[in-house]
Amino acid sequence: MLTRRQTLRTLGVAGLAAPALAACGGADSVQDHPAGGDLRLVKADVARSTGDPAEIDAVVSAMSSFATDLWGRVGAVEGNLALSPFSIATALAMTANGAAGATARQMLEVLHVDSLATYNSGMAALTQELAALAGPVRLADGTGDSISLASADQLFGDRGTTWGRPFLTVLAKMYGAGMREVDFRGDPEAARVAVNAWTSGRTGGRIPDILPKGVVDEMTRLVLVNALYFKAPWENPFQKSSTRTAAFHRTGAGPVPVPMMQGDAEGPAVYLEGRHYTGARLPYRGGRLAMTVALPIQPTDGEGAALAELLGPRTLLGAGEPAVAVTMPRWRYRVPVDLGDALVALGMRDAFDSGLADFSSMTAQERLHVSFVLHQTFVAVDEDGTEAAAATAVGMADSLAIRRHSLVLDRPFLFVVHDAVHGTPLFVGRVADPS
Repeated sequence: MLTRRQTLRTLGVAGLAAPALAACGGADSVQDHPAGGDLRLVKADVARSTGDPAEIDAVVSAMSSFATDLWGRVGAVEGNLALSPFSIATALAMTANGAAGATARQMLEVLHVDSLATYNSGMAALTQELAALAGPVRLADGTGDSISLASADQLFGDRGTTWGRPFLTVLAKMYGAGMREVDFRGDPEAARVAVNAWTSGRTGGRIPDILPKGVVDEMTRLVLVNALYFKAPWENPFQKSSTRTAAFHRTGAGPVPVPMMQGDAEGPAVYLEGRHYTGARLPYRGGRLAMTVALPIQPTDGEGAALAELLGPRTLLGAGEPAVAVTMPRWRYRVPVDLGDALVALGMRDAFDSGLADFSSMTAQERLHVSFVLHQTFVAVDEDGTEAAAATAVGMADSLAIRRHSLVLDRPFLFVVHDAVHGTPLFVGRVADPS
């Protein structure tokens, strides 16, 4: 186990930069590193693993199956919706590394993970492979541009809690995640601000408040966060001069006029057709990333079937047919989603139950349970390309801590005078005007 008294030195720290994983030191050592403000970083001093590239396909398959299941639970809500399966799966996988017993089994089943150790290794390889897609891109005609694609993981742990050494080690090694110490017990609002500041910085300011006011309190002990940011230009940009206002037909409501971008049939987009959808794949500059858009076939099939087919084995990598002119709207929105109820419904029950949750691999000092799983996604699509960001925060609370309450009787209230053995109601009443 790791405690500040045993292993940490008090350092002045600055900034909220993500920790660089040390390439030296043994797996059992823990170090403080400069970080920022009054936050200190606790992490296992281990080299970042390159993971196992052979496990990437299995990780992607599990992630796609999980995304299909999750959409089935949250997709029924009307209106705009967006999720980052990568971000959500990453945050939950980090959390699962601190789980044990039935809690761990349920979490892995929901995530479609057979072996957490193998999944960790595949995630490590996938994350670094995706990061390699970022940077400058150049076309055959000599023109250049750049792509941004970055994922970052961070733990914010209460400074009074003793954390398990194996838990911190595997997250540092496989996810590059250190733990910043905050004071949830004494100043939960300052801790919330710190989490939001880090997340905002990692998402280009697009997810400024992953934790709304009141979501953390003095019972919170840990928040695990994944942040993902993406920005890329189209391989073949839409011409702004071709954008026209046209009707967009909303489900259950009348049509609404929106700017519709007009694509070029001679461009690199390819036409896709499945059993449950018709669609197209639009590549981003350099051709190593793409957006696939799909129109569900109605009324026979719904969007759930279309999404399941899209995320099925290798569908997003199909050849397609050339010469498709895509007309689609510009859009820009940020969507917050509380995933707690959906995850419980999918089978992750014990993790949220303060009486059943087993996160003893995180800490043996306190009994923790998942208090929230919050997700936000920002997406902006226009003629030039796409900017998107997502963040997922998993909150862990002390199941046995005493919650502090306040009660202000400043409006009409009831009272009961009763004995303390049987609860005999001797008097009952309402105080409507104590003057």
